[in-house]
Amino acid sequence: MKRILFAAIVAALAVGPALAEEATCASKAIDKNGKALAGAALNSFLKKCKREACEPKAVSSEGKPLAGAAKKSFMDKCEKDA
Repeated sequence: MKRILFAAIVAALAVGPALAEEATCASKAIDKNGKALAGAALNSFLKKCKREACEPKAVSSEGKPLAGAAKKSFMDKCEKDA
């Protein structure tokens, strides 16, 4: 029984940091002083953050990077959903 409890605690501790990494771009939008970004700085940060989040996902079913219209379409949809 102790082994099961120990395994459950270890699993719970391992899952916590993994979920914390999935922070949204909006929650990351703070300046170097710890204040929330606003205005043009916020818009610029969100656009860059969404683009960087979607870029690694832009691959075809064969694993090759998308290019041209397919990449633009994918990036537009991904950034809108992010």
